[in-house]
Amino acid sequence: MTRVWKWNRPVTVREVLEDLQQERSIAYTTVMTVLDNLHQKGWVRREAEGRAYRYEAVSTRAAYSAALMNDAWSQSDNPAAALVAFFGMMSEEQRQALRDAVRIVQVPETFEPPPAASSDTRAVTDTDTDRIDTGSADTSTDTSTDSDNTDTGGSDTAGPDTAPGQT
Repeated sequence: MTRVWKWNRPVTVREVLEDLQQERSIAYTTVMTVLDNLHQKGWVRREAEGRAYRYEAVSTRAAYSAALMNDAWSQSDNPAAALVAFFGMMSEEQRQALRDAVRIVQVPETFEPPPAASSDTRAVTDTDTDRIDTGSADTSTDTSTDSDNTDTGGSDTAGPDTAPGQT
């Protein structure tokens, strides 16, 4: 898949083979079998070209990575704590990329500040209102870190949401 994603165009078994052979010895039939398996699993589509096929990725590498992250996050019994732990593992460069991504997908806010006479005087931060909308109501993800909305299981600190033996 790395080669198919890298070229971002339909590729033949021969093209992938020649590229892989620059790094190691590999048989044509091995590459053909792998691409056929990827086709059967729905990862690539193929179109006949003479006696061969051209293979093209069904989704982008970014979409695949996002699906992996969503799958891992959805398996957590405490998604908010999992996000806090994940954000804590990020480098500054990754956190900046996250901020940029949130700005790109930011939806119009429906947040209304409390009335001036309200007794709630806490500061509202950007993270109180940030939301990520993936374009589907079933997959939208709320990244709110407002303490009123985040359940950390009664703990003031959130650690990795990983069972023993999981990585």
